[in-house]
Amino acid sequence: MRILVLGGDGFCGWPSALHLSACGHHVTIVDNGVRRRIDEELGVRSLTPIRSLSERIEAWAEVTGRRIAMIDLDVARNYDELVELLAAERPDAIVHFAEQRAAPYSMKSPQHKRYTIDNNLTGTHNVLAAVVQVGVDTHLVHLGTMGVYGYESAPVDLPEGYLTVTYPDRDGNSHSREILYPTQPGSVYHLTKSLDQLLFQFYARNDGLRITDLHQGIVWGTQTEETALDVRLINRFDYDGDYGTVLNRFLAQSAIGYPLTVHGTGGQTRAFINIRDTVRCIRLAIESGSRVSGRVRVMNQITETHRISDLADLVSSITGASIERVANPRAEADKNLLSARNDHLLGLGLNPTRLETGLLEESVDIAQKYADRIDTGRVPCTSYWNETRRAAATRREEEPRPSPRSTK
Repeated sequence: MRILVLGGDGFCGWPSALHLSACGHHVTIVDNGVRRRIDEELGVRSLTPIRSLSERIEAWAEVTGRRIAMIDLDVARNYDELVELLAAERPDAIVHFAEQRAAPYSMKSPQHKRYTIDNNLTGTHNVLAAVVQVGVDTHLVHLGTMGVYGYESAPVDLPEGYLTVTYPDRDGNSHSREILYPTQPGSVYHLTKSLDQLLFQFYARNDGLRITDLHQGIVWGTQTEETALDVRLINRFDYDGDYGTVLNRFLAQSAIGYPLTVHGTGGQTRAFINIRDTVRCIRLAIESGSRVSGRVRVMNQITETHRISDLADLVSSITGASIERVANPRAEADKNLLSARNDHLLGLGLNPTRLETGLLEESVDIAQKYADRIDTGRVPCTSYWNETRRAAATRREEEPRPSPRSTK
């Protein structure tokens, strides 16, 4: 299959592009390098030393004999070029990673909120409009987020995207209708993913586009089978307070003897997936594209759920790191329950990777190997959801701080 991977230089995009190439697909990465420029803006770098995109692609060809094409294009700004690309390539599938992916970054300031909205929504709509304009029969696979559902405490298994509701009409007759599960975005980033859903729903209904929306959990781990083939192919590892996902952040903190910073009570439950399963899910979604017609296919791309405090305890038991509870920068409940269905991907053959496997130790080893690259000043999250949260964090910083407790 001919596949365009939009945002193919990123944390999920790069290993997905390699995995698709390794499975025999013809892959073209479309990326404008913005994620690397955000590193420069934040004054931080990937824990793992990542090569330039051109060096990565050359290394892949050298190691495997497989070629990946590369195109420098901003899908949110260069619409005409995007149309030309689709007309020339006529891809069988498009994988859409080309969105600003970090909730804390999206909440840093009005400027960051506006950038996230402008980039994510314009980019998504440009892709949809361009597909219709060119008239190419392609399957769009979009990386969404479990965060569109919100984090309630109701004891219910979150469905895969849709909810059946029944309501009476004026004459007292009941009608049933399938609707998108009501969204409760917890940040501007999550808001863009919620709005993406409406764009997809409209274009699927109005123009018959084939779309799969993958509601992904928090990704942990770094390497896949493909990125581990050569040091030049290594995936990025974000540990900072803006882009570091919680488990990877804990691993980096433990590598340098920094307390594991648990936000608030740690009672927040989140959905997780290993990066190796992420790339497999992307491929399974693409290769089953013939099953998508009519409505948008929504699949929950998760393998397990954990409380943040339990994750901290797990990492501490492996590494001996101490644990410290800090003020929560997010406007969210102190604790919640979370359970979700993932029947679609299991039905397609996904064999989930669990935290209990040796891959957690592999991630610990990577964090320790590159620990000298960590800037401790970039570890804490300093992006606050509102002024109330900022004030609470300030008060806590001014209080005398006890020594971090250890779970050893």
